[in-house]
Amino acid sequence: MYLCGLQKLSMVDYPGKLAATVFTGGCNLRCPFCHNALLVTRLDETPELPEAKVLAFLERRRGLLDGVVLSGGEPLLQTDAADFLRKVRDMGFAVKLDTNGCFPDRLAAILEAGLVDYVAMDIKNSPEKYPRTVGIPGFDTAAVEESVRLLTRSGVDHEFRTTFVRELHTVSDVEAIGRWLQGAPRYFLQNFTDSGNLVQEGWHGFTAQELQDFAAAAHPFFGQVELRGVD
Repeated sequence: MYLCGLQKLSMVDYPGKLAATVFTGGCNLRCPFCHNALLVTRLDETPELPEAKVLAFLERRRGLLDGVVLSGGEPLLQTDAADFLRKVRDMGFAVKLDTNGCFPDRLAAILEAGLVDYVAMDIKNSPEKYPRTVGIPGFDTAAVEESVRLLTRSGVDHEFRTTFVRELHTVSDVEAIGRWLQGAPRYFLQNFTDSGNLVQEGWHGFTAQELQDFAAAAHPFFGQVELRGVD
């Protein structure tokens, strides 16, 4: 398990729960606006964190933490992600998984084994604009679409979320995403912010009012629509 970081205590990454977030190294996508370049394109600058050290940290916090988030990078790029989640689950923690949806077979195995309580899946853009948004010309969305189907049929609590970037997203994209995911229980719109650790420079977010307009366009398609990262 390629672990690269540990955010110790937060209620941001797992809403409603005090959780530790564990970060895996590596990602199959190259979204140019990604705020975690150290986990995507600059892994040589990011020391690996031994799994035993992470598990020992969690063991000492049993009864103090509510849950654990496995994030990235892309966690399901790790072939042993399910094994790690099982160890965390056996400690009694609630488990949240963040994923880009590119590994539906691994996601299916995790869902079927009951290893997660909540899944947050990134929807990068409308299907036709995925290649540019994920930084991979000719990108095929079939795997992502299969992961959407798996989640919507799984019975596992989940959300879909999109980070909105001025140079990449329009209201028409929001409507296209809504038609694609229509009926999903919740959809979160996140405003892009420059972390100073981007895969590529030169991207910008939206004003609060513009994000409100995007949310209004999404409302007819989802059970719940909310904004994140908007003051």
